[in-house]
Amino acid sequence: MAIRQVRTFTDVWARGRRTLRRAQKVQRRREVGRSAVGRFLTAGVCVLAGLMIIASALNAKGGDLRPGRNTDLVSLVQSQSRRNTDLARQLTRLRDDVDQRTRSRDQVSGADLGLEQQASLAGLRAVAGPAVSVTLDDAPDDVTADGVDEDLLVVHQQDIQAVVNALWAGGAEAMTIQGQRVISTTGIKCVGNTVVLHGIPYAPPYVISAIGNQAQLRAALTKSPSVTIFKQYVDAYGLTYQERATARSQFPAHEGSLDLRYARTYHGDQSSTPSGLPTPR
Repeated sequence: MAIRQVRTFTDVWARGRRTLRRAQKVQRRREVGRSAVGRFLTAGVCVLAGLMIIASALNAKGGDLRPGRNTDLVSLVQSQSRRNTDLARQLTRLRDDVDQRTRSRDQVSGADLGLEQQASLAGLRAVAGPAVSVTLDDAPDDVTADGVDEDLLVVHQQDIQAVVNALWAGGAEAMTIQGQRVISTTGIKCVGNTVVLHGIPYAPPYVISAIGNQAQLRAALTKSPSVTIFKQYVDAYGLTYQERATARSQFPAHEGSLDLRYARTYHGDQSSTPSGLPTPR
């Protein structure tokens, strides 16, 4: 039994050695068939890599082969640095100019006073003084008039403008409408049942106030034909017209644009007045 086991092990060992020998022979034949081509390709790759390394070294000349981005950044930093330096110098010159003009302004007090007076007259400065205020309002909702257009029972642009013109004619030094300062380019525009002033719509009642000699202002309102016509509608249909004098009123400075955007001549309706009705406004 032991002899049989030894023979079996010997046979297995012999078969393994024979299999390895055959594999080695096959591998040698394959290497012999491809050795020349493989060696040639390996040498070619090595030579090509060496040429690339030599070419790169010659082109670099000790520097970076990809300096484009870095060069752009460096140039940008240098350019911005020069620009900042120029701006700093310009700022210094402007400050010196402002200081010089300030000193000159302090020395010419008379010219400065005249400028302030003109700014006040133009409505660019807040003012205070005795004032006359006029309040205009529509007729009450329960008022109806047979044969009369309902549009005539409300306050319109021309009614406000009539009061404004009368107050200017009476020597008004400053004026406000609904608390907004009136200047030479102020336009009053009627849009629906509201009045637009400096781009802001207002609903009635409308308050027009003026600083000046109160007696002269009231006299000018009394003499105004347009204001007199409005008072006829007050008596006939219940519209509101009220005058009030105050010992001291504070008017704000104008805060809007000074440009005159639109201007055109107004031509009123000259048609005849029906019998028994007030003169058309």
